[in-house]
Amino acid sequence: MPPSVPPRRPSRPNALLVPEWLRHYRSHWVKGDVIAGLTAAAVVIPNALAYATLAGLPVEAGLYTAFIPMVIYALLGTSRVLSVSTTTTLAILTTSALARVAPGGGQAELLAAAATLGVLVGAMLMVGSLLRLGFVANFISAPVLVGFKAGIAVVIFVDQLPKLLGIHFVKGEFFYNLLRIAEGLPRSSTPTLIVAALALVTLIVLRRFVPRVPAPLVVVAVAIVVSKLLDLHAHGVETVGAVPAGLPAPRLPVLALADTLWPIALGMALMSFTETVAAGRAFAHHGEPAPRANRELFATGLANLVGALFGAMPGGGGTTQTAVNRRAGARSQAASLVTAAVALAAMLLLSPLIALIPQAVLAAVVIVYSIGLFDPIEFRAIARVRRMEFLWAIVALGGVVVVGTLQGIVVAIIVSLAALAHQVSDPPVYVLARKRNTDVFRPVSDAHPNDETWPGLLLLLPEGRIYFANVEQIGQKILRLIAAAAPQTVIVDLSGVFDIEYTALKMFIDAEQRLRARGITLWLAALNPEVLALVQRTPLGETLGRERMFHNLEQAVDHYRTAVLGEASDMGRAR
Repeated sequence: MPPSVPPRRPSRPNALLVPEWLRHYRSHWVKGDVIAGLTAAAVVIPNALAYATLAGLPVEAGLYTAFIPMVIYALLGTSRVLSVSTTTTLAILTTSALARVAPGGGQAELLAAAATLGVLVGAMLMVGSLLRLGFVANFISAPVLVGFKAGIAVVIFVDQLPKLLGIHFVKGEFFYNLLRIAEGLPRSSTPTLIVAALALVTLIVLRRFVPRVPAPLVVVAVAIVVSKLLDLHAHGVETVGAVPAGLPAPRLPVLALADTLWPIALGMALMSFTETVAAGRAFAHHGEPAPRANRELFATGLANLVGALFGAMPGGGGTTQTAVNRRAGARSQAASLVTAAVALAAMLLLSPLIALIPQAVLAAVVIVYSIGLFDPIEFRAIARVRRMEFLWAIVALGGVVVVGTLQGIVVAIIVSLAALAHQVSDPPVYVLARKRNTDVFRPVSDAHPNDETWPGLLLLLPEGRIYFANVEQIGQKILRLIAAAAPQTVIVDLSGVFDIEYTALKMFIDAEQRLRARGITLWLAALNPEVLALVQRTPLGETLGRERMFHNLEQAVDHYRTAVLGEASDMGRAR
């Protein structure tokens, strides 16, 4: 009888073709995903319509953005609950980009520019994925991002204010727009003001007191009914107007615009990726896979590229809509597919109703959901921790308001990199003492006046990587501390130094020679294996030898006390 052959295991589906969430889908997730998808649609679709008008595009572009990118990310992304369409930040950046390349242009020009912009953003994100540049999102610090988003909130408010007032003018720079608004106040439309005020109050009240109710959907639905019954357009209230029904038609980019748009697209790609990863990480629950940065680049890149070819705006993961998705019970990207299905139904069936929406209502939705980007509590928290980083946040805010949102991205990145350079170029060097009756060494402080020190001994602790950009600063700090203490032995604790570069090693070699000439001995303690190997390959290692390099600071101090001061060893002191 032939030996039995174990059954062959089915081959694992290709991870790129079958999403992770679908491979592990559970039947009890269905209810939560359906409810969450419908609830998120109530927020996403009105917001997307409003953001399309913000960018000067026809409102159906918002529907396309809530459909195509949502589906593509659901199939390829790594976050289970991230909701991907356009966001407040990306909408205002799109507005600025289109105003630059097609100032005063008609719809056809704006749509062509938007398609080109979206294709560039998507292509850059996908190239970033191929080059494994997912780490780049970490180069914008949290305080700078807080300031940047606050600036965006200010710009959006000023941009949408004319729609609330029912006034019109050719828009320009931020302060020019403020002046035109002030001049136009006497010409404000009273019916538009009433509609805007009612929409704002309703949105705020619902968000504040009934947060589970989809406030944008309620307000937009009521506005449609009122607009139809009272014929608001005839009373001077501007409405969305005719909206073509049906699926989006293919739209090709205009390559001639690429030369002008690529720097803008690069900044938008960075912001899209930063927002996407931040939202994905913020709403990942314990036990769910964390978003994978390089895969997120690919998924959002393809979502932008394909979406742009069918009339969608540049997009990414939105914090607000993802929060709604998660709170409503989403367990997987099936919720996003439900949201996309609702957007598709709106495209095919609801165009006549969308045409009745007052522009002032969409502006109110944008303002209410954008004003949260300006968070005074975050500014206060930053200022409480470190005033320098508070200054960086203010600079980023001012960069957006004063020089514009697109240039504000550059300001934000430059400020972040300058902050990083400042931090690594000026690391701290501490003078240490020992807490009595322990082996705990800590920086000398007025709060601990009884900590132990020893005559003729100076303990120093530098922190961080020591390399060519900061070695001079560290060297000067060490020499100043030595000059002030006038010790006979200096022990440098390198436990806080994870790497040391050749220029820094040369500084230590020169410092050891100068100190020896003045009768001061240099010892090193607590070198990690890599740093120890580097030191041993230099003349410094030969000069110090095993006698002046120690496993830890406690051993070095004990050796000093017994060999120099003649005290009894107390190694093994209680911790």
